[in-house]
This record gives sequence, C-alpha cells and structure tokens, in this order.
Amino acid sequence: MVYLDNNATTPMDPAVCKRMADFQQTHFGNPSSLYPLGREVKEQINAARETIADSLGVSRSEIIFTGSGTESDNFAIRGSFSARPDKKTFITSAIEHPAVVETAHYLDRKGIRTIFIPVDSFGVIRLEELEKALSDDVGLISIMHANNELGTIQPVAEVVRLAGTRNIPVHTDGVQSFGKIGFEIADLGVDFLSISAHKIYGPKGVGALYAKKGTPIEPLIYGGHQERLMRAGTENSTGIIGFGEAVRILKKNGKSERDRIRRLSRRLKAQIEETIPKIKFNGHPKNRIESTLNFSFFGLEAEAVLLALATREIYVSTGSACSEDSEEVSHVLSAIGLRPEEARASIRMSLGRFSTEEDVDAVLTELPKIIQKLRAITALDI
Repeated sequence: MVYLDNNATTPMDPAVCKRMADFQQTHFGNPSSLYPLGREVKEQINAARETIADSLGVSRSEIIFTGSGTESDNFAIRGSFSARPDKKTFITSAIEHPAVVETAHYLDRKGIRTIFIPVDSFGVIRLEELEKALSDDVGLISIMHANNELGTIQPVAEVVRLAGTRNIPVHTDGVQSFGKIGFEIADLGVDFLSISAHKIYGPKGVGALYAKKGTPIEPLIYGGHQERLMRAGTENSTGIIGFGEAVRILKKNGKSERDRIRRLSRRLKAQIEETIPKIKFNGHPKNRIESTLNFSFFGLEAEAVLLALATREIYVSTGSACSEDSEEVSHVLSAIGLRPEEARASIRMSLGRFSTEEDVDAVLTELPKIIQKLRAITALDI
C-alpha cells in the first residue's frame, strides 16, 4: 500500500499507540477526582500540555485541549465574538478550511458580516486588500498558516502586524503547518492557534487551541470546571496523552524527518513534471509545505485518476477530506483562478513520516500509465 493522503489524516505512530495503550490500562481515573487515581491522570494531562506548550514556546496555561482542529477553529472564532459582542465584522481568506468558512456562515446568520480576502494565483493572501478591510468594527482576523489543498504558507506575521494597527486579535489555523514546518508562536505573533493530533501521527478526536493570555474569549461548551473553565466535559485523557507523545516525537525527530520528506517530495514533483505532459502545478513554487503536491491533469476528471490509483493500492486525494463528498468545485482552486475543468482535474498528494522511496517509485511507475490510458479513453482535445 502507498498512502499519500497525509494532509487528510496520518497513521498513528507505533510509539503513540503503545503509550496510549499502556496509559489506558493503568490510568482510567477521572482527572477531576480528588483521590490519587484521578490526580495521577491530571498530572499526566498537564505533562502533555507542557510538552505541547514547550513546542510552541508558550505557557502551558495558554493551551486548551479540544476535540478536534475544527472545534479549535470554532472556539477561537465564535468565542472571540461572544467575548466582544460590540464587534460585527469578521475577516478571513477566500481559501480557508470548511471549519472556518462554515463558521463564517454561522456568524452571518447572527448578524456578523464576513469579509473574504482574495488570494493570488499561488494562494497567497492579498495583503493590500486586507489592509483596506481593517476597521474598528473587526472582532477577529482568521488566516490559515498553511493551506490544506495547496500547501501554500501565508504571511501570518505580516497579517498580525497590520492587525496590530487596529488592535485586532488574529487567529491562525495551524492544523496543516504544525509539525511540518518549524515555528513557535513568537515567530507568528498570533493570539490564537489551532492544532490537531491526528495530523501529526497522533489519535483522532483531540485537538488544542493556543489562546494568548489576556485575549478575550468565551467558552463554547459549558458544564464542569475542566480546562480552567474554558472547555467543559471530562477530558479525553488517553487521547491527550497520545497527543503529547506525538509532539514529543516531533520535537525529537522533526527536522530530520522534514528534510527526508522534502527530498522525496521534490523528486516526485520533478519526475511527474518531466514524464507527464499537459499538467499544471497548483500552489506556491517556493513558499509552501513541500510535502503537499497538487496537480491538475488536463482533460481528465480527478476522480477517475484517484480510483485508478486506488485499484493499485495507491491512495491520494482530490482535495479537502472534510468536503470531498461534495460535487462542488474546490473553493480553494477556484479562488486561485482555476477554471472548473482544471479544478475537477486536480489531484493532491501529501507525503508523510512513513512515505518511502519505494512509494515514490510506485507512483512514478503507475501514474503516467494511468494518465495516458485515461486520456486515450476520453480522447479529448487537450
């Protein structure tokens, strides 16, 4: 099997599986309990919190555990406007993840308008348009750190600088960038950052939100006193421990891992461009997460390519895993100027920790044959 859909989710690292299994056997207490069985779980949760906070260069009191990256995005956005009810404008980009786009639609129904800032043909936000949109009515700016379909990295630090002229807080969705590029909060300057465990070889069902101390935000979920009254509900202790272990591994091996993946991805990209005619690479040529490759294969439907690869146990994607069952053209690819037929011909390949040279060889052997065969069948004038 060749798995090249790591932007959708990653396989759990065996060390994470073992850590979670060992923990679950002995640490099943409720972390809110006062007796030792519960206190021990609470201590382990806070140790994981410390590991994640340290990786971002922040205080552990600024890390709030959630159920997913999507919840973290909702928490940052809806929580910010709940805390600042006088603000009636939200700013985001035209290529955000559905977790942000759909939350913007929710805000609209509540009387808060959204300004979607356009991007250029590489998917980079147009800062001049952002600057024009700033006003004292803006309650939050949310610009993703790296795009899930293109890999394009946004100039988040510059967004923060512009926002600072109006004292507007900034949230960034770091789900695709965390672990794939080295950064700390100080490099970005944001007030909120969303991350997710299952994108970094950890378990599904657990995420986190960095919330800068002193930045106004209100909870989404009310009930118990967990997470310092910011996120009620008994903690997913085993998932949190797995999240912490996944981050620990990243801190130890992250740079060498990123270098290896970069070499594989560059080889795959170069040889696809060399061996397959009539294609277009989508995304920034340099300022991107290199493990993400997005190509349009002109004259074809991406779904046909995906299914043909799947019969050979090569697994890729046609876009965001959170909207792949939709028949609509990707809003991301539309935003960078692709025609509908080009967007529908787009395939995303995303490499990861367990990708190998043999995986790349398999794609380079099978993909050109599939493209040639499908084009012969369709016999389109391309």
